[in-house]
Amino acid sequence: MASRRQQRVAELLHQEISILLEFHTQDPRIGFVTVTEVEITPDLKNATVFITTLTDDERETLAGLASATSFFRRELARKLKLRYTPTLTFKIDPSAAYGQKIESLLAKIDIPPADDAPDTDTPIADDQ
Repeated sequence: MASRRQQRVAELLHQEISILLEFHTQDPRIGFVTVTEVEITPDLKNATVFITTLTDDERETLAGLASATSFFRRELARKLKLRYTPTLTFKIDPSAAYGQKIESLLAKIDIPPADDAPDTDTPIADDQ
């Protein structure tokens, strides 16, 4: 379980990295990237940034993010007043793919509508 300090720093990193990705990156490999979660170690020196992207080439996006890591760290150090600026590692968030898989499985299930469902318009009589 993450400490309150870890949670606060992770949320702060999440917000700042999202802003940097949206407004300050110019690498065409990065494209449209969304930060979904940031996990930070207890010593606040390493952070894993989970992302989703709309582009098909996730490797190229990760390569663009890896090349921009020093830029992100420099900007975070300038904006945030932390003793140590965490080392950033970018990873693709697997939850989006997992959610799509579950959604496709649910779409395959054919559930007929229930005919014996209670009528919601009629009030239930009190037996008291």
